[in-house]
Amino acid sequence: MNTEAARQVDFTPIRYGQVWEDADILVEGLAIAPGDVCLSVASAGDNALALLGAGAARVIAVDLNPAQLACLALRVAGYRELTHAELLELIGSRPSGRRAALYQRCRRALDAPVRAFWDARPEIIAAGIGGAGKFERYFAFFRRHVLPCVHRRATVERLLQERARGPRRRFYADEWNTWRWRLLSRMFFSRFALGRLGRDPACFKYVRGPVARRILARTCHALTELAPAANPYLHWILTGTHGDALPWALRPENFAGIRDRLDRLEWHSLSVEDFLERERGLVITKFNLSDIFEYMSAENYHRALAQVVAASRPGGRLAYWNMLAARQRPPALAGRLRPLRREAATLHALDKTWFYSAFVLEEVT
Repeated sequence: MNTEAARQVDFTPIRYGQVWEDADILVEGLAIAPGDVCLSVASAGDNALALLGAGAARVIAVDLNPAQLACLALRVAGYRELTHAELLELIGSRPSGRRAALYQRCRRALDAPVRAFWDARPEIIAAGIGGAGKFERYFAFFRRHVLPCVHRRATVERLLQERARGPRRRFYADEWNTWRWRLLSRMFFSRFALGRLGRDPACFKYVRGPVARRILARTCHALTELAPAANPYLHWILTGTHGDALPWALRPENFAGIRDRLDRLEWHSLSVEDFLERERGLVITKFNLSDIFEYMSAENYHRALAQVVAASRPGGRLAYWNMLAARQRPPALAGRLRPLRREAATLHALDKTWFYSAFVLEEVT
């Protein structure tokens, strides 16, 4: 694991209890087909499971952090052992007073190290595993201690009501976008607060320019141009559950398709680069690379991207996000990788995880 990210970021705790990247645009952008072999950054597992449910022949999830793979393993056990409604309770998408009992049913489907990991964390199980990570605790702090200083609960509930774009814009301008909202948002979504409380200071090594201002502008887009009522990620940030909206992998219409294909899923405690080095000769057609390139220098990003391209074939697709550090195909790979800029921009405009500055789609030529 001699990668730049492994050297700079502490990957021992749970960083993400759920995946904060919109699987709707990921599945559409990658154009998953029945014969696809997908390599996915695991994180908490939701988007690897979405690729599985979309029909991929094989999904390989990799992560440097064993804690993230434990999150994926427990989700897989949940799909095997629970009903859809019970899985939502275990995740925390719905209120529940029986999560410990639900975990006991899943426990028998876990291997010994993963059982030991979760047995030692009963408080996380009781609260819902979707809130287990540092990133979710950051949002929980915002929800409990910052948001009440800005808006009353009734105002938050009105924001999440279904309404057309015009009324959304008026609500945002007249009721939501107060001076107090702008001031506290700039403080809470600053480089310092986000690095210390939400992600990791090393994640901002290659970020240039104001952080909070860019996130605030994207938040305006999410609250006006997109529908807050249909955004599960916004629901979680503001209420601590997914409300009536659910991410792709947790929707009832996708539950059986994921459960029936679990034998096509595997996971490994490796970086993307180390896995590709180990499995030379394996052809991968679709890549979900999350935002891993933000942790790398431009030189290391170019090297890793070339390694990804070498593992694919013409027509293979790569998807990844930029949050604050700009990462796009370098000129040196112009003959091997084609940016799908128009398609990516169209999908990014619909991205329910709105805080990313760009969604990148590229095709192997």
